Amino acid sequence: MPRIKVKRTSTVTDMTAMCDVASLLLTFFILTATARQPEPLAVSTPSSTYEYKVPAENNAVLTIGQGKVFFEVAGTKVRQRTLELMGEQYKIAFTPDESKKFSNIGSFGVPIQNLKSLISMNPGDRMKPGVQPGIPSDSTDNQLNSWVLNARKATKELNNQDMRISIKGDAKEEYPIVKKVVDVLQKQKVNKFLLVTNSEAKKKK
Repeated sequence: MPRIKVKRTSTVTDMTAMCDVASLLLTFFILTATARQPEPLAVSTPSSTYEYKVPAENNAVLTIGQGKVFFEVAGTKVRQRTLELMGEQYKIAFTPDESKKFSNIGSFGVPIQNLKSLISMNPGDRMKPGVQPGIPSDSTDNQLNSWVLNARKATKELNNQDMRISIKGDAKEEYPIVKKVVDVLQKQKVNKFLLVTNSEAKKKK
């Protein structure tokens, strides 16, 4: 008796559920991602194989390049408190609106006397070349020392944590300006800090 042949049909996979999951995951990552702040001073950091990540909290970054020094401290509340302490030291009153706008600014590099003008600018105008000449760090007007000191106070006051410091220097930057920044830190007895570098693949032995 001949066998009955079963008609073969192509397999159909419903991808609707998979598309829904992919859409949900994509939406989640977009909503939870932190936008990277634009940097007014672009530097090319040296490479290394060290894999320790720069802390996202209780940290300040000193960016060095083109003979200039820029400063950024993590946390909007810490930024606002740091600005308040700087205003008290230099007798400059910042309005609540200026304080709020400053808390959303990442790295900056202007004398404290010009900070109000910088805050009032559009974000795009702040990034234009020549707008930010760097934070004064000379012995006669060492505002960088004040920013670091007041940021450390604000971090300790609000988070009850010691502020860590990272130095992000251009690979071609000359030594004197780097030494000036290190001297500021050592003056405050800060002898441990991180050096920001580009990640480089480890060589196989």
